[in-house]
Amino acid sequence: MTSALEQSWLLRAREDQKGPHEAQALWLMLGGRGSGKTFAGAGWVLDRAWEGKRIALIGPSLHDVREVMIEGPSGVMQLAPPDDRPRWEGARRRLVWQGGAIAYALSAEDPESLRGPQFHAAWADELCAWREPQRVLDTLRFGLRLGRRPRLTVTTTPRPIPALRRLMTAPGTTVTRMATADNAANLSPGFLEHLTSLYGGTRLAAQELEGLVTEGDGALFRAGDLSRARVAFTGEIPERFERVVVAVDPPISAGGDACGIVAAGRLDGRAWVLADRSVRGLTPGGWAARVAETARAFRADRVLAEGNQGGEMVSAVLRQAGCPVRVDLVHASRAKRARAEPVAMLYEQGRVIHCGAFTELEEELMALGSEEGPKRSPDRADALVWAVTDLMLAKRGEGPRIRAL
Repeated sequence: MTSALEQSWLLRAREDQKGPHEAQALWLMLGGRGSGKTFAGAGWVLDRAWEGKRIALIGPSLHDVREVMIEGPSGVMQLAPPDDRPRWEGARRRLVWQGGAIAYALSAEDPESLRGPQFHAAWADELCAWREPQRVLDTLRFGLRLGRRPRLTVTTTPRPIPALRRLMTAPGTTVTRMATADNAANLSPGFLEHLTSLYGGTRLAAQELEGLVTEGDGALFRAGDLSRARVAFTGEIPERFERVVVAVDPPISAGGDACGIVAAGRLDGRAWVLADRSVRGLTPGGWAARVAETARAFRADRVLAEGNQGGEMVSAVLRQAGCPVRVDLVHASRAKRARAEPVAMLYEQGRVIHCGAFTELEEELMALGSEEGPKRSPDRADALVWAVTDLMLAKRGEGPRIRAL
């Protein structure tokens, strides 16, 4: 028998709006304007209310919580089924369900209001519009202490702020991305086309329509250049390249940073980024097998592996994994920014093509050199810089020092 909840919103939701299949401690939804984030967040709250939970609703202001999260066109009360619609108690700023669930309206303008209350779950909306996002999040987390597995869902149009970057790399975080175009069927006719014609290919479009975390102050790689790198791809990868390399930035530890793995080829004076096969949380044997598989899949001429951490061991692990081509260790003698600057210039010149949308890789590139960059090592970006440098910039006696083994 179909439940009232399913009749109300689940049948209208896209798969990405229904959340992870398994309960996650933190679900982070990054989306463009009108991409359906509020709908997804409100539906998630209804699921928690169905379970009888005590829930926090936090927005940029109390006005936003009520007008958008609760009573808005995609808010909790609009999505709730008629026979299980909560009542709003204005004096106590809370929604109350017949089954016992309660959702409290709280404002990010007043972090101290989060001291004391305790919850099973919380929905935080438009985090990047909060004045003190990190302080509010820290206070909220101390209040998520009810039940066996407290849960937090965050919905926001991203901006390159430190609080968001920390949240993206926090343990237990599941990130879902939503572009405005994904929700075009529910938007006014011509809305998306008009905005794309005005802002397409710009940093503003990448942030507000595609939901990407764009570059911060001092960043080397610009959203517009990366967008053009994608647009230049016609959908067909050439059958033959002058050279193909797979670049690897090995992780220092198994459970920390990712292993950056990027395949790229050179043809007619341009670099083609073929794939981002980066992985996190694998043993050395696991990520080395991934490298070998990537080298075979793209018929690479050789593998470039950064040897600053691990040195000979990196090469030995790759050989044991059956790497089918020569492994060259590359050693960084300059800072990341200095190594990346010439590659960023190639993007400005339109000499790099992305054979697909490599969202996580592009966000790492836009964070390189920025004061608001990530705390974790930009492993994907490092691997790309090694690959493009080798294909486009390295000459005899110049570029990164390479030693064949």
